[in-house]
Amino acid sequence: MNDSAKDAAAADSLPESGAAASSATGLSRRGLLGLALGGGVASLAVGVGAGLSGGVALGRARAEADAQRAYDFFGAHQAGITTPVQEHLHFASFDMMPRTDREDLVSLLQDWTYAASRMTQGLEVSATGAVGGDAEVPPDDTGEALGLTAAGLTITFGFGPTLFENDEGDRYGIASLRPERLERLPAFLGDDLDPQTSHGDLCIQACADDPQVAVHAIRNLSRIAFGRAKLRWSQLGFGKTSRTTSAQATPRNLFGFKDGTANILADDSVALDENVWLGPDDRPEWMVGGSYLVARKIAMRIETWDRVRLSEQNTIIGRDKGEGAPLSGGDEFAAPDFGTSAIDQNAHVRLAHPDQNDGIRILRRGFNYVNGNNDLGRLDAGLFFLSYQRDPAQFVSLQRRLSTDRMNEYVTHVGSGIWAVPGGSKPGSFVGADLFA
Repeated sequence: MNDSAKDAAAADSLPESGAAASSATGLSRRGLLGLALGGGVASLAVGVGAGLSGGVALGRARAEADAQRAYDFFGAHQAGITTPVQEHLHFASFDMMPRTDREDLVSLLQDWTYAASRMTQGLEVSATGAVGGDAEVPPDDTGEALGLTAAGLTITFGFGPTLFENDEGDRYGIASLRPERLERLPAFLGDDLDPQTSHGDLCIQACADDPQVAVHAIRNLSRIAFGRAKLRWSQLGFGKTSRTTSAQATPRNLFGFKDGTANILADDSVALDENVWLGPDDRPEWMVGGSYLVARKIAMRIETWDRVRLSEQNTIIGRDKGEGAPLSGGDEFAAPDFGTSAIDQNAHVRLAHPDQNDGIRILRRGFNYVNGNNDLGRLDAGLFFLSYQRDPAQFVSLQRRLSTDRMNEYVTHVGSGIWAVPGGSKPGSFVGADLFA
């Protein structure tokens, strides 16, 4: 950080000043006020994800290489969807503050765009940074990422159903532009959702190969939101549970099985257009190039699972735990043969596979989580499931299909949310600008 050349280059692509965009040289006055007053909004710990590194030389070498990556915030699609999945996540949901208006929402999105476009390049949240400016006021940047690289940071924004219409009506003048598909997910068999860790007007997904970089992003975006939006809930994640490029090896979840073998990959443009991105014929027009994000916090009964014999674990999943191959034979990437009895009728791989669901596919981008222990002394751990799809009905159909999944004995869905993720923004504009055009 504190690289003047990078700072100047980044400034060329930041939002322009004026009524419709943030200043190219800094945050709005509301954003600066948030940085000065909002220190208590997000006193967030790095958490367990920071301490769960493998420690082997190969892992360190890979981490060092990943840390050098920087992804542009601007583009046709928001980064953080098909971007190679990073190792760490900080996900945050926000609610707009009471009595805020359209101008407050627009200015917040402008300020968030300005800050995100800088942080994803390894720069401080504003040009004055953590050690510049007036020494008698809090610094703009909290400073814990000073000296760190961008670490592949991506920041992805989404709009929840309640942003468009809530108890106060059409507060922001956008109710008529609410996507018809953007509805709270229906109840599913076995749900035990905590409303305190579900839903939200806005969401931010920050992914990075350094957990401190991801936490720094959410911490500073929370400060900027002070007075306009408040943090509703957040979740740290580590150890990706899916891959989005063929160069990435299939990772494992906390049950020890490879996860995301059949995920949609970034170079499969046909599958992305069919299953992930909204196209020119989709409505509303402001969502073209975007997608729908579903988040599900899935608690795993780790200790119970760990007492299940290996053969039964394989049967429940429908794959070999070691190689990840389907029980019908072949290697990890062999097509499962559902015509044989080798794969149980209620095995996870059978119920979730596109061949058993009219070809329905989603792009997965999940992470493991461990939030310490619960009152019984057991690990509070599981999967923070994230998926992107062109239509939320894709997820709903798959989740209903999984109602007889044998794995349900060992998992409970405890958190949920859905957000419309607009397409990427252009330099000089801000995320979601077409919604307010």
